[in-house]
Amino acid sequence: MRIGDLAKRCKVSCDTLRMYEKRGLIRADRWPNGYRDFPEGTEDVVNLIRQGQSMGFSLAEIGALMRDMQGAMSGEQVADLLQSKLDEIDARIATMQQLRTMVAERLTQACPLGWGNTAQDKSVA
Repeated sequence: MRIGDLAKRCKVSCDTLRMYEKRGLIRADRWPNGYRDFPEGTEDVVNLIRQGQSMGFSLAEIGALMRDMQGAMSGEQVADLLQSKLDEIDARIATMQQLRTMVAERLTQACPLGWGNTAQDKSVA
């Protein structure tokens, strides 16, 4: 399958496919004229890559997981990688929850930005 056809099927740009190929995530054979010929199943691989990215995995992490599919990583290494991603997500959630709490507290004040609520603010005005 040529790059343009694969790009349309996967709803990605040709540049994205070239980048995936450069990073070793997908491969293509070359025709004598230099055109890329992607083998059957590449569409599934691209969709897997995009799903991983939507879950917050970097291309390096996705590559490591894909190599595991070929036996390069142990189950324990995959579990460690997934746990690390889960820890990262939990940390982001905690940070966002703190931010939400702070914004909600400001919203309950007479002046949400806090101006005029302290003696120092009054001296500036």
